[in-house]
Amino acid sequence: MPSVYIKTYGCQMNERDSEQVARDLQSRGHQLVGSEREADVILLNTCSVREMAERKAIGKMGMLRKLRREKPKLVLGFMGCMAQRLGDSLKEKSPHIDLVVGTQKFHRVADYVEEALQKREQAFAREDIQELGEAVIPPIVPIVDTAPEIGSQNTIRDHLPQDGNRVKMEATSFISIMQGCNMHCTFCIVPSTRGEERGRPISEIVAEARTLVERGIREVTLLGQIVNLYGRHEFPTIGGKSPFVQLIEALHDIDGLNRIRFTSPHPMGFRKDLVNSFARLPKLMEHVHLPLQSGSDRILKAMHRPYTADSYRKLVADLRVSRPGIAITTDIIVGFPGESEEDYKASRDLAEEIGFDGAFIFRYSQRGDTPAAEMKNQLSEVVKEARNQDLLSVVNASASRHLDACVGTRQEILCEGPSRNDPSRLAGRTRTNKIVIFEGGSRFHGEIFDVAITSASASTLYGDPAIHNGDPAINEVSNES
Repeated sequence: MPSVYIKTYGCQMNERDSEQVARDLQSRGHQLVGSEREADVILLNTCSVREMAERKAIGKMGMLRKLRREKPKLVLGFMGCMAQRLGDSLKEKSPHIDLVVGTQKFHRVADYVEEALQKREQAFAREDIQELGEAVIPPIVPIVDTAPEIGSQNTIRDHLPQDGNRVKMEATSFISIMQGCNMHCTFCIVPSTRGEERGRPISEIVAEARTLVERGIREVTLLGQIVNLYGRHEFPTIGGKSPFVQLIEALHDIDGLNRIRFTSPHPMGFRKDLVNSFARLPKLMEHVHLPLQSGSDRILKAMHRPYTADSYRKLVADLRVSRPGIAITTDIIVGFPGESEEDYKASRDLAEEIGFDGAFIFRYSQRGDTPAAEMKNQLSEVVKEARNQDLLSVVNASASRHLDACVGTRQEILCEGPSRNDPSRLAGRTRTNKIVIFEGGSRFHGEIFDVAITSASASTLYGDPAIHNGDPAINEVSNES
């Protein structure tokens, strides 16, 4: 059967979608390969959050045209957010493509790949082409499908990555629980590429989680564009608990599932029931990635973020009361149109006050087809870069303090396997999602245990699994400071 190479741009949702496509193709006998030159089919799963991401994908497809000259029957395709946004126009930007598949049609990619392969074979079977030889690459009509599809959210399931016919052994897995977003932040293009919010039934998500646990998964991370608003339009609140909290409770009851995480939430989705869940559900890990975007109420309003700096501050305080030691990470945009020095200082001051465990700091970039792109008072790149570097210094300082406070403590980790940067050592994550590097063998893979934290770098902890031997010198601390 033909071999397939998939390259993914963008977020964890895109990674998860690529896994679904990979599994669907493997179930039909296609082989996944690790390089473009080995492949008969190359698919680019694209991102539209920033214009640069689209340029990279289109540029990459242009480079693949050279490979087509060497392999005339090679099938090339776009899928994902950029495919959804640009649709038919990609036939002009990349006239050599065979597929354009949108965000609600990942479950149909395998069908379209086989159709495109057949089209290529049929094109070369033509007598006029045979006479000219394979030096001539006959054009085919690309397959384009970006139409919305009712129920598409229920197709994002059971896509554990596999290696041939063998399921890859992993300790952690993502579970996509919904598609789409209704928030319409003025800087964001996601609602137009992913559609409106649509949630999967709790029973289906729980069934998928049980299957993952049977395959050795110990931790799941729930994925959604605004994950904590899951099911608000489809499913009822029961006993004062939102559908999202009901889902977490149902997952919490699964034997063998030890850890639950979720990303990315929205501050407005944190009602009391969810905040209180951190106090009463021990499998819910004590880490929240809580996008702030700005510490200025004026800029938050311009961004169409329906909360204030004070309400955000109170939410962080409530979370820290509910689960002492909880880690808070965030996203902040600097240089949004019209952001004054006073507005920026509000973001900087709030970041210093809260003391985030980590943050992604983004320089605002104009994203076509969003309201913010048309706003007046666009800031210069020089100003945006200066604010970006200044705010990074604030966040890095607080992140280092949190890491340094872990040295000399005992931390529970889930070992995820070899370290990416140093495969001779192992890596795991604490309950607060901090990376720990340590020495050890394969017996630790997928295990949950305590380690002694011996040192910290700017972004990583280093530990000693000798804690298993009951080292009395280690403080009895279960969570980071």
